[in-house]
Amino acid sequence: MDFKHHVSLSPGPVLRSKVSRSSTVRKRRITSEIPAVSRQVSSITPAEILPASRDFIALHVDYPPIVPTLTTSYVHGTSNTPLLHATVGEMLLKTVERQPDKEALVFSENGVRKTFAQFLQDVDQAAAGLLAMGLKKGDRLGMWGPNTYEWVLFQFATARVGIILVAINPAYQVNEVEFALQKVGCKAIVCPLEFKTQKYCDMLRKICPEIEKATPGDIRSPRLPDLRSVIVLGSRQPGMFCFEDVMQAGTSQHTRQLQDIQKTLSCDDPINIQFTSGTTGAPKGAALSHHNIINNSYFVGRRMGYTWRPDIRVCLPVPMYHCFGSVGGGMCLAVHGVTLVYPSVGYSGKANLEAIEKERCTFLYGTPTMYVDMLNQPDLPKYDLSSVDAGIMSGSPCPPELMKQVMEVMGMKEITIGYGTTENSPVTFAASPLDNMDRKCNSVGFVMEHLEAKIVNPSTGLMVPVGENGEICIRGYCVMLEYWGDPENTRQCIGKDRWYKTGDIGRLDPFGYLQIQGRIKDMIIRGGENVYPAEIEKFLHTHPKVKEVQVVGVVDPRMGEEVCACIKLVDGVECTAEEIKAFCKGQIAYFKIPRYVEFVTSYPLTVTGKIQKNILSAQMEKQLGLKPK
Repeated sequence: MDFKHHVSLSPGPVLRSKVSRSSTVRKRRITSEIPAVSRQVSSITPAEILPASRDFIALHVDYPPIVPTLTTSYVHGTSNTPLLHATVGEMLLKTVERQPDKEALVFSENGVRKTFAQFLQDVDQAAAGLLAMGLKKGDRLGMWGPNTYEWVLFQFATARVGIILVAINPAYQVNEVEFALQKVGCKAIVCPLEFKTQKYCDMLRKICPEIEKATPGDIRSPRLPDLRSVIVLGSRQPGMFCFEDVMQAGTSQHTRQLQDIQKTLSCDDPINIQFTSGTTGAPKGAALSHHNIINNSYFVGRRMGYTWRPDIRVCLPVPMYHCFGSVGGGMCLAVHGVTLVYPSVGYSGKANLEAIEKERCTFLYGTPTMYVDMLNQPDLPKYDLSSVDAGIMSGSPCPPELMKQVMEVMGMKEITIGYGTTENSPVTFAASPLDNMDRKCNSVGFVMEHLEAKIVNPSTGLMVPVGENGEICIRGYCVMLEYWGDPENTRQCIGKDRWYKTGDIGRLDPFGYLQIQGRIKDMIIRGGENVYPAEIEKFLHTHPKVKEVQVVGVVDPRMGEEVCACIKLVDGVECTAEEIKAFCKGQIAYFKIPRYVEFVTSYPLTVTGKIQKNILSAQMEKQLGLKPK
């Protein structure tokens, strides 16, 4: 790709009156005011174009940044491509009109295959059924279960009628699902009868014993006062609808009602509630709009090359209840018209490899853990993975060694790294396929189109110099509407100026690439020195005997906190704490070298699979005989 006609611009007084931080810097407007830009970019610098104040940097992000323009830790990602102004239903309709006979969905485990036209027919049939059951615009419907066709179906059926889909973790137990349903006031919930050890209907009966004798659609329970309907994906149960009931309930009247509702929907309406993982407290429900998720899906797809890659078939093993799966994955079906291949109902590394081979997938989604699992499959060499040449790795920090291994062993030419939060729909920074290996290994990419980011001192709220660590803050179309029914927590993380405080620590380099250092709450303060666990973890991952590592702070009477490395070793090897410390000596600063090295076989996890470092720290303090203050 030729970059000589691309430059990153910082608006000085010439542009400042016409360029707001919430709008796109249009190419035609820039070149009309500064005609030399389009003709002589290769011979001039941004400073020569706009020599005035550069406090607020507009970084053109349609291509990877190639000029170091940042002088302060603020960046605004501008683009020649405007934001989309559409609802989820409108995007799906446009895609179906464009390619009705193209394969839209494949569920490998149960043999479901749907073209875009077939999928839309099912979506509208389900949407009409929901209307027939008495659900209306603004009602909340919970989706509780693993990756199935019905999950994607209800994701779009609810969107078509303005019902808000509530994504509920399939691993939730009784107390957790009761909290979620109460918090957002679900009027209906969809779930399988059971899956693996999860007895979904039995758990609902424990919360609402009234279901057993209720008329379907008329549940009355004091513990869940808003709940009226349970839709079970399986055999008929007392007091519950089954999936076939929904698909057969709609009449021509409800179909007409569905069409009329389209005229009342706004892209700013809430359409999805995603629960945070709750690593330090009760989960919070992030309310996302059509505008949030449509545009995030659109620009993430553009960043990954969906607009120029031919015949994209995505292997999608990530869970649909998570933003990564539902927005970065499911929504790309409607926005970009890609084919989604779901390898299995429950996660299986082996099923992923089988699906890639059989369905000739060209793109792969996964968390770092999923990629590790696929690499560790004993029969990996027997699979033909030649069709998959690109993928995205997100959901948690990616060790550079893992990325290199994926590219070498699985033969993937390109890996995109992404960063974001549930509250940001979710992706705010991502690498480009055109980025070099150093960028991909040592950053999470550059800011997404139409978003602002800044790094601030968490104590003062003031921006820090470029290259210094601070809290990552985000502003733009992606920021959630609110935490549902939780104004206090909403106020704590979103200011009146609409900056969202992520609680993550990072730093921007002069090109606008972001490096993640960890969570603010995970930062270790050792004798006044700020120690970032992610930095030590990244280094320890280069030790050949280290399979996985988590670094936490533990109490110390003299230093306040000390560094403790909790290491999972590669299978079949032995190692000592002294060996690890010797490996660190002379390679990282003395105060970052772990005082304690503990070898573990597991880490405490949330139900979403995130490591609970606060619990891990407490476990280590107990194991080491340390007494908290």
